[in-house]
Amino acid sequence: MRHAASLLLLRDGAAGLEVLMLRRAERDGDLRGGAAVFPGGVLDARDRVAHDCCVGGDDAPWSATLGLAEGGLDYLVAALRETYEEVGLLLADAAFDAAALHPWRARLAAGEVGIAELCREHRLRLDLRGLVYYSHWLTPPGLPKRFDTRFFAALAPAGQEAQADRGEAQELMWLTPGEALDPARGLKLLPVTRHTLQFLARHGSAAAALDAIRDQPRPTLTMPRRARTARGPTLLLPTDPAYAEVARLDPDGDGTAWSDLVAGRAVRLSDHVIRVTAPNSGMMTGPGTNSYLVGGGERWTVIDPGPDDAGHVQALLAAAPGRIERILVTHTHIDHSPGARALARATGAELLGRSAPVGEAQDASFVAARELADGERLAAAPGATLRAIHTPGHASNHLCYLLEEERLLFTGDHVMQGSTVVINPPDGDMAAYLRSLARLQGESLQWLAPGHGWLVGDPQALVAGLIAHRLRREARVFEALQAAGPASVAGLVPRVYDDVPPARHGVAARSLLAHLLKLEGEGRATRVGEVWRAA
Repeated sequence: MRHAASLLLLRDGAAGLEVLMLRRAERDGDLRGGAAVFPGGVLDARDRVAHDCCVGGDDAPWSATLGLAEGGLDYLVAALRETYEEVGLLLADAAFDAAALHPWRARLAAGEVGIAELCREHRLRLDLRGLVYYSHWLTPPGLPKRFDTRFFAALAPAGQEAQADRGEAQELMWLTPGEALDPARGLKLLPVTRHTLQFLARHGSAAAALDAIRDQPRPTLTMPRRARTARGPTLLLPTDPAYAEVARLDPDGDGTAWSDLVAGRAVRLSDHVIRVTAPNSGMMTGPGTNSYLVGGGERWTVIDPGPDDAGHVQALLAAAPGRIERILVTHTHIDHSPGARALARATGAELLGRSAPVGEAQDASFVAARELADGERLAAAPGATLRAIHTPGHASNHLCYLLEEERLLFTGDHVMQGSTVVINPPDGDMAAYLRSLARLQGESLQWLAPGHGWLVGDPQALVAGLIAHRLRREARVFEALQAAGPASVAGLVPRVYDDVPPARHGVAARSLLAHLLKLEGEGRATRVGEVWRAA
């Protein structure tokens, strides 16, 4: 592991905020060769000797800022030293003769001297007073060279001219973030660089960007991960939906785990779980409905066989390592249960779940051989025990299934990844939905396997976020009722869901009605016909 530091030098140009970037030299086997990056490099043991050549903080407070026991100041010294070596700009506490200092750049780069010797020779101190700590990145596991890098930001020093060293820095560019991100410019950008430029692009001036960095929470470690897709290799950030799943399936970073959901592909999630995604992607189903095979050896259970699609049934049969003995459904919406009949005919498996309520988009053809009770346990195979949990809200007959040995919850549509579910009255019930979410907070969960999307690795954070989101939306509903006076659902939607594209307002109106019905049940709203009022 190589510890490194980098510096974002900012200034205000004619078109707004600009940041200094350099184009790295091309080197065989260097994945970063030719990339446009910010100045910086690896820490040197002699950087610690320069602690007494700094103004703007001692090692202890900087180490605390960086979350280190000691040595935090080494990173700032390295950031300033590397910046001077590569681009010729030096943050110092006094003016200096740039021509007299110039020979030191090559000596520093060659490792002949340390930055402390330069400072003492020219009676300068490194000026840390304007630096702010921006981010902490670790290159992906599985690479031959890994860098643990801290990023800092500061105003570019006035009166100095940047000059490329023509070794590490082949070309220098003062660019606005938008210019650097523009595909037409053709810059090779590493994930950390792209992510940083996207942050800077939200701010119109250097001062505004530095203020935003100061106001952010203390940076936590960001580590991309390698993965593969049908189009080829890719890198994932922690904000990408597939990140947690890829980390689970490929902890060593070999780049073997898939980060896309492709219909018909069987993905082994553990010794006891296989996922096959149905070919029914769309606005309401995302990449498609996930069907799960749970079991071991010759005994397997299918959860949510998906739509009535012959190709998907064949994909499930092909993915099963043994006999499919049982078919479970989380609920009877038409993207989750209709495939059960064809799969049961092909396998003789027992159908279990809860019968469909009356209503649109329900699979009335689903008939369970036996209705599952809340808390009922099923032995899918040795070491694979499923417990049914009744979670009404999205659907009155909704069940989640907990694989107890792995603390993995198959959530159907009760908990979605990356979005909230639609609560569609009369079968959908917002009060019941929130109670069901609260019930999950009492379970010891480690993973969620949703009906649409990838595995989720921090279940309780997601559940708490969903509850908070619904309560915030409910507060907006009540505020809109108070402000609007008597209003219809159609009249309230633009007020309550002004953060949602108008094309989705029809779907949003269903959940809005569910919120109003909850408020009515609590005595906080009343209605006459289609007109609602705050109580």
